[in-house]
Amino acid sequence: MASRTDTKTRILDAAEKLFAERGFSETSLRLITSKAEVNLASVNYHFGSKKELIRAVLARYLDVFMPSAAAEIQRLFKNPELANLNEIFSSLIKPLLELNQVRHGGTTIFLQLLGRGYIESQGHLRWFITTHYGKYLESFVKAVSASAPHIPPAEMFWRLHFTLGTIVFTMASADALNEIAEADYGEHNDTEAIIRKVIPYMAAGVSVPILAKE
Repeated sequence: MASRTDTKTRILDAAEKLFAERGFSETSLRLITSKAEVNLASVNYHFGSKKELIRAVLARYLDVFMPSAAAEIQRLFKNPELANLNEIFSSLIKPLLELNQVRHGGTTIFLQLLGRGYIESQGHLRWFITTHYGKYLESFVKAVSASAPHIPPAEMFWRLHFTLGTIVFTMASADALNEIAEADYGEHNDTEAIIRKVIPYMAAGVSVPILAKE
């Protein structure tokens, strides 16, 4: 049993790194098996297909992040005075940082993988997330919508996707941005500091009033 578990974990570890770096479409099962030092039969045995492997890679993070994030938002709304967009986005910091306990650098890896799922044609992955974690997503969207009631649902849809794109790009470029900030401004930022920097920007973007058409 231990050997089977080790093999499955090696496959997941190798797959997530390659998926994050190269993307889902550009990463072959042969490349994954080579990095994990297993044979193709092992992948088929544990996961059945590449699509199932992709979902399993994301599930390692989503199973931790989604319930934790929903609990933080629920806690926040017990105090209505704190339930503004800055506080809602800030409530996700702790659940995001907890992903570093799943894997070293887990926060960044998760956001990179999530971005890959939206950038590439991975409809099955979006179906998987909405089907298995829909109630958690719904609680987040409701919280944001309640804090910005002047934004219509269709516009909120776009703004939340712009927000996701912002955080994904920022974390994917974190190393390069940190080097520039340190060289040009003497700043030393860790993952939490970067997330805290981008939150006011995202909150302002989501809540800015819609300009009237001329």
